[in-house]
Amino acid sequence: MKKYVISFLHRGMLFGGFGPIITSIIFYILSLTLDELTITAQQVLVTMVSTYFLAFFHAGASIFNQIESWPIAKGMLFHLLTLYASYVSCYLINSWIPFDITVLLIFTLIFVLTYFLIWTIVVLSLKITSKKLNSKL
Repeated sequence: MKKYVISFLHRGMLFGGFGPIITSIIFYILSLTLDELTITAQQVLVTMVSTYFLAFFHAGASIFNQIESWPIAKGMLFHLLTLYASYVSCYLINSWIPFDITVLLIFTLIFVLTYFLIWTIVVLSLKITSKKLNSKL
């Protein structure tokens, strides 16, 4: 289990910086398109730190699907929960969604549906690729 924790941390640290870079680009584009964009230094700091952690957990969570001793469902559940917790935390901390039960339920529904839609596409793509490779053998 120690090797998976180390891999989680390694992946997170490797790719965690992409969140703040993308956030900076978005702030720059907003400054070009909005006449009166006012963002305090505190807002910038909170956004940068929270998007770093979002990217960190997003990158690190990919390890859950590679733990061979876990059933696929367990790996997917841990992956889903890690992503959900990091996204909802980041969105709430930055006030991108309000802390309202109705909004959180809608966010959760959209998140889970999107998550399973993406996984369905991935699984179907792998099956198609696998069939093509097997037919060539």
